[in-house]
Amino acid sequence: MNSYKNIQNKIFFWVFFSFFILFYPMLISIYVFFPLFIGVMSYLFIYGLENKQPVYVLLAFVYSVNLELNLSLPIFLMVTSALLFYLLFYYFIANLEICKVCKALISVIILDFLYLGILFGFDFIFQTQSVVLDKLLLYSLVLDMLVVVVL
Repeated sequence: MNSYKNIQNKIFFWVFFSFFILFYPMLISIYVFFPLFIGVMSYLFIYGLENKQPVYVLLAFVYSVNLELNLSLPIFLMVTSALLFYLLFYYFIANLEICKVCKALISVIILDFLYLGILFGFDFIFQTQSVVLDKLLLYSLVLDMLVVVVL
């Protein structure tokens, strides 16, 4: 009975997570006050790479591409910034002698700022305006940090 309940919980979790990945970016394009979760999904992408979990990598990749398509952002920018973070910063943060939650929190903050820095650089080079820096991005960053602390 316990194994049946465990399988049922896993199925429910993956169905919910799959619907979240597919439909949440569409809701963000309609309701702009919803947080973007750029840092959390980038961290999930890196977690999947580090622990050899291709399902996490695939889910984070689908979310990032879906988000970028729905918000008309440069395609693959979230994946590119996550890979750049993984190459430049991740091993330094992973080797720090601090708590696991602190490592995740620092990683998400750096991932968010790296993504926004690359996005503003893209906007500067191509003379476009993808994102307006306002209080909604700060709100999104704070909720990103709260989600990674809870997880």
